[in-house]
Amino acid sequence: MLQDIPTVRQTAVYVYQAPVRVWHWVNALSILVLAVTGYLIGAPPPTLSGEASDHYLMGNIRFLHFAAAYVFAVGFLFRIYWALVGNTYSRQLFSLPFWRRRFWRELVHELRWYAFLEREPCKYIGHNPLAHLFMVAIITVGGLVMIVTGFALYAEQTGLGSWQDELFGWVIPWVGQSQDVRMWHHWGMWVIVVFVMLHVYTAIREDIMSRQSLISTMISGWRMFKDDRP
Repeated sequence: MLQDIPTVRQTAVYVYQAPVRVWHWVNALSILVLAVTGYLIGAPPPTLSGEASDHYLMGNIRFLHFAAAYVFAVGFLFRIYWALVGNTYSRQLFSLPFWRRRFWRELVHELRWYAFLEREPCKYIGHNPLAHLFMVAIITVGGLVMIVTGFALYAEQTGLGSWQDELFGWVIPWVGQSQDVRMWHHWGMWVIVVFVMLHVYTAIREDIMSRQSLISTMISGWRMFKDDRP
């Protein structure tokens, strides 16, 4: 006797518009380049054999770092613009409903879900509260700190009177000295690196264990919600 085969009904909601998705992947690539080149700038590789004039290794590393920094900064400005003209979900990166008790209650629920203490996560069309908090804290606030400190250090190379110095030259004397800014910039890199690792893990975990899509959503823009029906 044949048993009833359970079917899965899916509901799709268009969440992430094309400009947001393009920004996400360009931003991810620029962060990767910035992290690798930034690490090499802080801990240079061994000296190459032969004459120094035959190599331009550190020059190429620094060029890639500065180029990726410009891409990251311009993308950040574009993301602010799209938060103003895009849909509701594009604004989540720059707003946090921390005054709502429900937000913190559901954030605790998400923490319990990731700690394997909850069987079913809540369904969210946009970011869940835990992801929302970290996106604002790391990508928005942290990204802004990295841009400000990075261009402040870059202003030392471009010199007095450059636009980098005019906009960001105040940072070094305000913080204390150049080495202090380098320290904050360096630690900021590691904070973002750890966040990226956690972000990739949770994204893969959500696609496997929850009833809603995550990785494919940032590719197609559509979030799929699965609903088992007997």
